Amino acid sequence: MTGKLTVVGLGPGSPQQVTPEALAAVAEATDFFGYGPYVDRLDLRPDQRRHASDNREEMSRAAAALTLAAAGGSVCVVSGGDPGVFAMAAAVCEAIEQGPDAWRGIEFAVVPGVTAMLAVAAKAGAPLGHDFCAISLSDNLKPWSVIETRLIAAAGAGFVMAFYNPVSKARPHQLPKAFEILRAHLPGTVPVIFGRAAGRPDEAIRIVPLSEARADMADMATCIIVGSAETRLIARDGNRPLVYSPRSWDAASAGKR
Repeated sequence: MTGKLTVVGLGPGSPQQVTPEALAAVAEATDFFGYGPYVDRLDLRPDQRRHASDNREEMSRAAAALTLAAAGGSVCVVSGGDPGVFAMAAAVCEAIEQGPDAWRGIEFAVVPGVTAMLAVAAKAGAPLGHDFCAISLSDNLKPWSVIETRLIAAAGAGFVMAFYNPVSKARPHQLPKAFEILRAHLPGTVPVIFGRAAGRPDEAIRIVPLSEARADMADMATCIIVGSAETRLIARDGNRPLVYSPRSWDAASAGKR
C-alpha cells in the first residue's frame, strides 16, 4: 500500500501569500510534518494531525514523513517560503535517494511558494530585475571557503545576490566577513536591502549602501539582497527609495566594478 507525500511552500509568512494550490494540498492531507512555527501556521481540522520538530531535524523529519506515506498515509511536509529554495523539498529528495526502495514508489509532489527573496524584492522595487543568484551563508552543510569563492565569483560576474541564513548566534562572524569580501569587489554605493519578516506584522525593510551595511542589521528572519554595480536607487520625497536592476546591461556601470 502506497500513499502520497506533498512538500508545500507556505510563503514568507503572510496568509495572503499562500497560494491556492498550497491550500488545496493542505486540505487533502491528513498528517503534517514540519518545523514547529511553520506547522503552527496551518488551520488544521480535528481529523488532521501535526508532527512538529526542530528546525535542525530535516532528515529525520523527511524519513518519518516518507515512512508514513509508504504505509498509505496522505502526508504533507511544510516549509516556509518555497520548499525548493534551501528548504524541505531537497531534504525529502535526499531521503528518497538514500532510503528503501519503497519510498521511490510513493506519489510525490512539490507545491511552490513565494520565497523570501521575492517578498523582499517586491517591497523594495525590482532589485532582481536582471541576473541574480541566491546564496546561503550558513556553513552547516558546506565549508565557509566555498561560500567565499561563490561570493567573489558572483560579485565579479555582476550578479545581484540574495543571502539566506545570513547570521545566527553560532555564526556571528560570517556576515561581516561577507560584506568585507563584497566591498573589495563592488562599489560602496551598491544598495543593500535588509528585509526582515517581509509580509508579516513585524516586517522591517531597510536599504543602505554597501559601505554602511552591518551584521547587526540582520537576524535569521532577514533575507538580504545585495545589488550589482548596475543596480539603481530612485529617491522619492516622503517615501522609501525604489531599488531596481535595469533589464539591459550597462557597460558603463559594469566598468565601475
